[in-house]
Amino acid sequence: MKFRSTALVKGFRQSAPYVNAHRGKTMVVMLGGEGIADKNFPNIISDLALLHSLGIKIVLVYGARPQINDLLTAKDHSTPYHKGVRITDELTLGLVMQAAGQLQLAITARLSMSMNNTPMAGNKLNIVSGNFVIAQPLGVDDGIDYCHSGRVRRIDIEGINRILDQDSVVLLGPIASSVTGECFNLLSEEIATQVAIRLKADKLIGFCSEQGIIDEKGNAIAELFPTEVEELIQRLESESNPELDDTTGTLRFLRASVSACRAGVPRSHLVSYKDDGAVLQELFSFDGIGTQVVTARTEQVRQAHIDDIGGIFDLILPLEEKGILVRRSREQLEQEIHKFTVIEKDGLIIGCAALYTYHEEKMAEMACVAIHQDYRDGHRGLVLLNHMKHEAKNIGIKQLFVLTTQSLHWFREQGFNEVGVEALPVAKQHLYNYQRRSKILVLKL
Repeated sequence: MKFRSTALVKGFRQSAPYVNAHRGKTMVVMLGGEGIADKNFPNIISDLALLHSLGIKIVLVYGARPQINDLLTAKDHSTPYHKGVRITDELTLGLVMQAAGQLQLAITARLSMSMNNTPMAGNKLNIVSGNFVIAQPLGVDDGIDYCHSGRVRRIDIEGINRILDQDSVVLLGPIASSVTGECFNLLSEEIATQVAIRLKADKLIGFCSEQGIIDEKGNAIAELFPTEVEELIQRLESESNPELDDTTGTLRFLRASVSACRAGVPRSHLVSYKDDGAVLQELFSFDGIGTQVVTARTEQVRQAHIDDIGGIFDLILPLEEKGILVRRSREQLEQEIHKFTVIEKDGLIIGCAALYTYHEEKMAEMACVAIHQDYRDGHRGLVLLNHMKHEAKNIGIKQLFVLTTQSLHWFREQGFNEVGVEALPVAKQHLYNYQRRSKILVLKL
C-alpha cells in the first residue's frame, strides 16, 4: 500500500534544518503578565519545554503588570507613572512581591507538569530561580522619587551559564535585591534585554497581543531593522500611555529589541501570546509568522560559490525531472558555478539563475531560473531578473534573452519580446534544441 505525503511530513522536513540550527543556542524569552493571564499560557509553557528538549538553552524572564494592577485595585490603591515607569511605594512593593512570587510558582509548576504530558515524559526538567540579578534604585528624576523602583546593576552571567550548562531552565522575575538587601521592582523588559546582551544570546523572544507588528493591510511585517523600529516607536509613543503598553507589550518589546540588536543579539522575534504554537511556527518554519528585528536581512541575493552546488542541484532537480529545465550534471554545475546567482534564506538556497554571456553580440542568456516551491508566491523571480539585468549592464551587455517552455507570459509581463532562432547569438543558434521548441524572448537593456 502506497501512502501519500502528508502536511505533517512536509512540516517535519521543513523544520529539520532549524532544529539543527537552534540546537545548543541560547534564547532569552520575555513573557509579560498579559501572556501568563491568557488562556493560551499552558501552550506557551509547553512549547518552551519542547524547545528545551530540542537542546535550546532557555532563560525565561516574566513580568507581572496586570497581576500587580489587579492586586492594587483590590486594595483600592493606585500608583502613578513617571516616564513610563511605575513608582513603587512601600504598599505597592509588597503587592509586587506577592504577584511575582505567585507567578514564579505557577510557571515552575506548569513547566514541571508540561514534560509529563509530552513524548519527553520521564525526562526531568529543572527550573532554577535565584539572585542572578542585582538591583539598584532608580532614585529621583525631575523631583520625582521612584521609591522602590529600580534598575539592573549587575548580572551573574557565570552563574546563569553554569545553570544552563547543567541542562536547566533559568527563571527570572521582576523583583531583584540590592547589595544592601533591599528589594526593588524592575522592568522585566530591561532584565530580559540586559541578560540577552550579556549572555551573548542568539535570540530575544517577546510576546504581544498581535502576531508581531501589523502593517496597513493587516499582515505581520516579517523583518525590521533597528532604524525602522525606532521610527515605529516614535509613532506608537505619541499614541500610547503606560496603561496601553500594559495591554499590548509591543512597545516594550520594540525598545528591548533595538537595544539588543545594537548590542550584538542577532535576532529578536515578536509573536502573539494568543495563538497556539506561535513561537514554534516562528522558529521552525521558512517564513515564520511574526516579526523579526534583525541587524541584517535573513534573505539575500549573492554570487554563488562552490559550497552552493548541493543546494542548487536540489533546487533544479525536480524541474529537470519535469522537463522544465535542461539537465545539468554536478560536474557541469561545478564548472559553471561562477555564472550563478542565488537567493539564500537562513542557509537554504531558495532561488537561482545563471548568466551566460556572448560578448561579440553584446547579448547574455538568463538560464536555469528556479525558485523553491514554497517561495513561488513572492517576487523572487523578479528579484533575480533585476539582479541579472544589473549584472549584464555592468559588463556592457545590450540584450538579455531567455529560452522557456513554461514561463512565456511571465517574461512578456517583464518586457521581453518573442523572437526567432535567428535573433540568437550564432554560437547559441547551433545549440538550439528544436525538439524542445523553447520560446525565445529578448529584452533590450
